[in-house]
Amino acid sequence: MTVQSRSSFVSLLIPAITTAIWFIILCGIIYPLLTTVVANVIFPHQAQGSLITINGKVIGSELIAQNFTAPKYFHPRPSATNKTGTTDKPEPYNAAQSGATNYGPTNKKLIDGVKDAVAAYRKENGLAADVLVPVDAVTNSGSGFDPDISIANANLQVPRVAKARNIPVAEVQKLVSQNTTGRQFGILGEPRINVLKLNLALDNSKPGS
Repeated sequence: MTVQSRSSFVSLLIPAITTAIWFIILCGIIYPLLTTVVANVIFPHQAQGSLITINGKVIGSELIAQNFTAPKYFHPRPSATNKTGTTDKPEPYNAAQSGATNYGPTNKKLIDGVKDAVAAYRKENGLAADVLVPVDAVTNSGSGFDPDISIANANLQVPRVAKARNIPVAEVQKLVSQNTTGRQFGILGEPRINVLKLNLALDNSKPGS
């Protein structure tokens, strides 16, 4: 390599390295710090994970479902992570294993799984064989731990929860209505219910109130 070519190489290398360093500083340090600060100022609750605390103790997040199975609680959508954990034990709603089954609509495993889930849902909630079951009650969400359920799903669970808690159906239905979140901006998405929040409201409610 001649002196002139070496000089040309250096003249090209220095700007490239300088540009790379500036982009690392800008995109890898300044931008993340700026967005973190802005998010914590404008949306502090969401920026910290939408955590739910009781008496200073974190009991969960609004964004991740929990494994409620007792009859006295509303149950979330089926978990897609209950058989894909890092141990031999089932790990339902494991946030470290986010993902869906990716079965197509004609996949036999999906069809058979939904049939079994529908039968189990009807039995669990004391429903007749011809009662339509909401799709969110028997299928996984894309993340595998959707924290919300549909209004139809919640309404079908109301009698079971009321019976298990020995309280009037109307009281449970009232809590469902109070914990219903409408469409975002009035047009986006569908009305939904956060299962963890609803179950906490149930535990904190007083019969007859």
